[in-house]
Amino acid sequence: MDQALTELVARIAEALERLAPPVAPPVTLDGADAFVWHPTSPAHLSPVTRVSRVDIGLLKGVEHQKGILLENTLRFARGLPANNTMLWGARGMGKSSLVKATHAVANQENPGCLALIEIHREDIRTLPDLLNVLRTQPRRCLILCDDLSFEKEDSDYKALKSVLDGGIEGRPDNVVFYATSNRRHLMPRDMSENDRGAAIHATEATEEKVSLSDRFGLWLGFHNCDQPTYFAMIEGYAADMKLPVSVEDLHAYAVEWSMTRGARSGRVAWQCIQDIAGRLGVKAA
Repeated sequence: MDQALTELVARIAEALERLAPPVAPPVTLDGADAFVWHPTSPAHLSPVTRVSRVDIGLLKGVEHQKGILLENTLRFARGLPANNTMLWGARGMGKSSLVKATHAVANQENPGCLALIEIHREDIRTLPDLLNVLRTQPRRCLILCDDLSFEKEDSDYKALKSVLDGGIEGRPDNVVFYATSNRRHLMPRDMSENDRGAAIHATEATEEKVSLSDRFGLWLGFHNCDQPTYFAMIEGYAADMKLPVSVEDLHAYAVEWSMTRGARSGRVAWQCIQDIAGRLGVKAA
């Protein structure tokens, strides 16, 4: 009976081991300079071998923002204190492109010094878990959340508030958080909030909404560009791709393209150049 019971217990243990999920390998930041956070079980960082980015010299019309963000990023990469940063404003004006470009500059100065980690908007509630993973890493990490915003009924912003500037653990010294958004305060505000006649504590609702943005030490605003800046973007991209087209023809096509899109921006300029390059049979480098 003892032998039979031992064999039965062994079979049960083996069956349970087969049913149990595999043990997640330890998270490391080796082998790449950029990663994407996947919180699904097992949580892991997926390496990105080639980051889709634009050279920082090609980003036009954002010289002031470029200088501030580059200084903040390089300071952090050198092991010095730096601020969490909110890049907000007009769409297509290079907010996320500037973050990725400054990351590249930091690693050109000191190869491998800074890891870029992207967290998707829908995973922002798992940011505390990501910080716990990175807290023990020797490498410095720049977390990027692109197109971040919240709706009225969304409670995920509370997790972001606690890790940016609050909680007993605080933000790890080796981590800085950058976010891009079309909204300045990340959360929507209604005209009714300006009507204080029916409110007992009218400012409390507003304070709750703007307090999230206050967690960012740097606010960098991006605004719609004028036509000379738009032409400078077009000319910079065309020169980088060595397109065989005159400046006059380039400007004429750029104006027509912007009119069909109803906007002028860095994104529109890049899309225009892609169309011109395709027509001329020039492949991107």
